[in-house]
Amino acid sequence: MQCTATHSSSSVFQRGEPLLQRRGRPMLGARQAPVRAAAETEGPMIVTQKKELKLLTPKYCESIHQTRRRPTRTVDIGPVKVGSEHRIALQTMTTTDTRDVEATVEQVKRCADAGADIVRITVQSKREAEACMRIRERLFKDKYDTPLVADIHFQPAVALMVADAFEKIRINPGNFADGRKTFDEINYDDPSEFAAEREYIREVFTPLVEKCKSLNRAMRIGTNHGSLSARILSFYGDTPRGMVESAFEFADICRDNDYHNFLFSMKASNPLVMVQAYRLLAEEQYNRNWDYPLHLGVTEAGEGEDGRMKSAIGIGSLLMDGLGDTIRVSLTEDPEYEINPCGRLANLGKKADEEKWGVEAFEEHRDTHLFSRRQGGRGRVAGWRSSWFLSWPAGRVHDWVGTLPEQREGDTVDYRPLLHRDGSVLAVVYPSDLEQPELMYRRLGAKLVVGMPFKDIATADSILMYQVPASDDVAGRRALRRLQEVGVHVMAPAEVLAANPLPDAVAVMQLAVAASAHRAGGVQLPEGAGRLAVFIDGSESAEDLAALKACWLMLGGCRSGAELTCAACMYTNDLGAVMGLLKTAPGLSRVHASRRVFEQLQQQEISLPIIHHITFPDGSSRDDIVLQAGERLVGWWAGGLAGSMVGALMVDGYGDGLVVECATEDGDYLRTTAFGLLQEVTDQIRTRTGHLPGVSIAVMGCIVNGPGEMADADFGYVGGAPGKIDLYVGKEVVRRNIPNEDACDQLIDLIKEHGRWQEMEVEEEEGEQALAGAATARQKTCDIGMARSAPNVLVTGTPGTGKTSLSEQVAAATGLKHLNIGDLVKSQQLHTGWDDEFECLVIDEDKVCDALEDLMAEGGCLVDYHGCDFFPERWFDLVVVLQADNTVLWERLEKRGYSERKVQENVQCEIMHVIVEEARDSYGEGVVHVLQSSTAEEMEENVERLTQWARSWRPSS
Repeated sequence: MQCTATHSSSSVFQRGEPLLQRRGRPMLGARQAPVRAAAETEGPMIVTQKKELKLLTPKYCESIHQTRRRPTRTVDIGPVKVGSEHRIALQTMTTTDTRDVEATVEQVKRCADAGADIVRITVQSKREAEACMRIRERLFKDKYDTPLVADIHFQPAVALMVADAFEKIRINPGNFADGRKTFDEINYDDPSEFAAEREYIREVFTPLVEKCKSLNRAMRIGTNHGSLSARILSFYGDTPRGMVESAFEFADICRDNDYHNFLFSMKASNPLVMVQAYRLLAEEQYNRNWDYPLHLGVTEAGEGEDGRMKSAIGIGSLLMDGLGDTIRVSLTEDPEYEINPCGRLANLGKKADEEKWGVEAFEEHRDTHLFSRRQGGRGRVAGWRSSWFLSWPAGRVHDWVGTLPEQREGDTVDYRPLLHRDGSVLAVVYPSDLEQPELMYRRLGAKLVVGMPFKDIATADSILMYQVPASDDVAGRRALRRLQEVGVHVMAPAEVLAANPLPDAVAVMQLAVAASAHRAGGVQLPEGAGRLAVFIDGSESAEDLAALKACWLMLGGCRSGAELTCAACMYTNDLGAVMGLLKTAPGLSRVHASRRVFEQLQQQEISLPIIHHITFPDGSSRDDIVLQAGERLVGWWAGGLAGSMVGALMVDGYGDGLVVECATEDGDYLRTTAFGLLQEVTDQIRTRTGHLPGVSIAVMGCIVNGPGEMADADFGYVGGAPGKIDLYVGKEVVRRNIPNEDACDQLIDLIKEHGRWQEMEVEEEEGEQALAGAATARQKTCDIGMARSAPNVLVTGTPGTGKTSLSEQVAAATGLKHLNIGDLVKSQQLHTGWDDEFECLVIDEDKVCDALEDLMAEGGCLVDYHGCDFFPERWFDLVVVLQADNTVLWERLEKRGYSERKVQENVQCEIMHVIVEEARDSYGEGVVHVLQSSTAEEMEENVERLTQWARSWRPSS
């Protein structure tokens, strides 16, 4: 579920056919919460009136340029020891009703057998506390000594009871002493009032501290972003600082009682908030000379790859900085399934620490307190071969500053979609993929319209190829051309394009090579290439990186050298490059080498968009990729590295997208289906709501973490009483005690009530099936009074795309009546006169519609016209938009005798997809289909498809 922003354009274009003009407008006209300790004042940045002074990155870990585990004391949790002298402990949490002793015991056993070192159990009341003693006894009897943790909320008395049974108590500072389940703002005019309330906390909490100390029980002081107390929220706001201060209030009480067998956690459902909070917690511990261990976790991360990716980003990022002594990957799956990804991440942290991943020391000025995107874009991650995305959490985001590709005079394709302002999606394509172009289009996330690709928000912005089809490979080049024409650009190494030119491609060079060419006078692009990108491997010198600042770019065909007077050359920033692909060299730590690169770019004030490029060996599993992109993103490990390694960079605003390369990963992620109720519910909700753009839904087993955990969600689906569900809008519960079987339907109703619902689009089928589906959908929307025995079809497109030729052939084959609107306007005088400026007739749209009304009611009409937005939507069962290669279109219009101005206007109209946008704005998406019409073969295919569609069309009953 993503939000999309439309691309803006500074180009003024004109549309339509220069022969006609519409009445009243030329056919070629242009389309035209209070916080006491504000977090914004924290962090290593001082702003003066004249300049910005950046301070060094604060100490929150042992080293910013190398993974070194933070030294921590040992905390004893029964037989398990947690701290830097011991391996990272793995945790999970039961999902059974704690009062069901048998079910809980069996689930703990499954978790222990799967490798869990520690298991947490919810203890909500005295009845659960009483059951805990029997659970502990049964497990000891069955030879299971796995330490158990009591998860306590709102119930200090229950915590005292269960301390007799379990080895560890987890308390939430947000609700342990403050039993209020409201989150009203409190006005502390006098800060001493805030401090005075600490005495009440001390009174309530001290008995538990004393008991844990006497019994040698461990404790976790676990703050949740979503359940900060009303007093903390009122004083610090909903901030990482508030989370840390809340925990320290309780830690101070422990220390005052000489109790030190405790550790901290700072959990949030938003990985960005979670990372910031843990970093601040570690920083403050360094400031206080404290060494308490850290329990890492992302609250209610989710299921499948989404949950694994969120955990990889949050947990993996911190592990790469040497933070973390015990971890839990929180998934909406049965708890035993959490252990495998949990172990993978722990192994990643162990490997990075033991091998001391890193680079030579460098000076860094990174703000770890406040998320601020490096100028150059916003992050959205996707990987080949399926369109799986990670939506980066909202934060302080800079607008894109001058780095989006711009259109240049002479361009034959539109380069602006090469990158997307809301984050760029790239994919790697291999020559074998071109053998099945429709399958390739689907894997790129494109929609298919009668076998042709259509780009939308889920589609890769650009593709990278290490080999391009030979010049005589007509089919392969046609498959690529169709992608280029819809704005999916082809990138390839410069040496490959030099040997085998591909029109309008983007040439990619090693930065060191491009920088050397720059110093020698300019970068020469291969013949046909229209833009430059660079590979960055993290080992570049400061001088090479500085070459991205500015240079001469010599376009193909220049023979004069880098001279100011050469029209084929231009002076450009960023080495003439439109992006950098950051693919770290073997042996370099991606996180640390990338931090060095971004530091250099920021010091040089270079805003070149940087795409993280990660390669996995053949045979890598999806879990490997997701977890590693988090290490290679941060460290989702070669089985989780993508989420971890890149995630560790993205949480600092470093990077504008991701390309994941793995030749054998087909994108079909096989999930285990034998999960429990929550997992089934999550899958059901995702299936019914996953198509909604920009709508986020939190699915939680219970609300003990507080409604603030849904701060980033629009709606919440939360377990309440047994068998009942509560529904939330933001943090507010709006419907209570809904039976499980009715809850999903009521969630849909709630989304509709708030105006966020959209009907799900039906996936396009191939060929004639797609057209048949469109006809069925369209017939259902027709007025009852317009039930007709034959279909109405509109064929539209920019002049020169072949509308009339196609319409004549389809009409001859099907018996449909061909209505050429241009001829009709002239023959029946359906215009208001001639426009000298645009050299065309000004049509009277009302007269045209009146003239066609009866014919359209009868049906069986094939309307041929270059516009479409003034026809009534009810008229047409199918709208076909023809598109042609820009070069082909130019030649066709020149042969018609169009003036150069008219040719340019129409080609620009085609480049901007004006008619396509007009059609989609005017008709349902299931009705509009875009067909390529550049060659005789494509024309024949289109005639055949439309003919078969017309013959298979049946009137609605």
